[in-house]
Amino acid sequence: MLSRETPLMIAGPCGQLEALWLDTLDARGVALICHPNPVQGGTMLNKVVSTLQRTARDCGLATVRFNYRGAGASAGSHDMASGEVDDAEAVAHWLRAQYPDLPLTLLGFSFGGFVAAALGGRLEAQGVMPEKLFMLAPAVQRLTAETPPASHCPLVLIQPEDDEVIDPQTVYQWSAALGRAHELLKVAECGHFFHGKLTDLKDLLLPRL
Repeated sequence: MLSRETPLMIAGPCGQLEALWLDTLDARGVALICHPNPVQGGTMLNKVVSTLQRTARDCGLATVRFNYRGAGASAGSHDMASGEVDDAEAVAHWLRAQYPDLPLTLLGFSFGGFVAAALGGRLEAQGVMPEKLFMLAPAVQRLTAETPPASHCPLVLIQPEDDEVIDPQTVYQWSAALGRAHELLKVAECGHFFHGKLTDLKDLLLPRL
């Protein structure tokens, strides 16, 4: 199995977006992975994002992770709102052009959970149904009427119980009010960045990807 990602630049709304692409041989689907808060140093090289990429790879998916505008070598400056969703949408359209017949799975961690969910909502509005949506320790408070989440594709929420960045109760309340079938997985004795729990995270993801 190919395991080395290829660096590339993808055209985005504010210029080129830095990305890492794994073109898996005989891929059964594709995964787009969204990273955490860039203002607080989040990039596509974050260890949770890297775990998501490797797990998706091990499940036979082609993968792309990328830096939002203003992060890494990506052009532009941080928006911390719909701008990063615009970036993700550009990457999603690039991915679908490469793999027009393969299902698309969206994964996002922290701020990236918001981005992935809002991207899923946009794609559904365009008639494109994501295969699955995974939100890890997600910044659900950022989802608004202007950036609604995906509402039709299968959804998995993974929330650390000892999260020191995202209030777990906020995620639990959002989950309870969601009004559609989904899976909420609580990770005991686990902080926001899954320190010491990355293997447990992979074990949760593998059967669901």
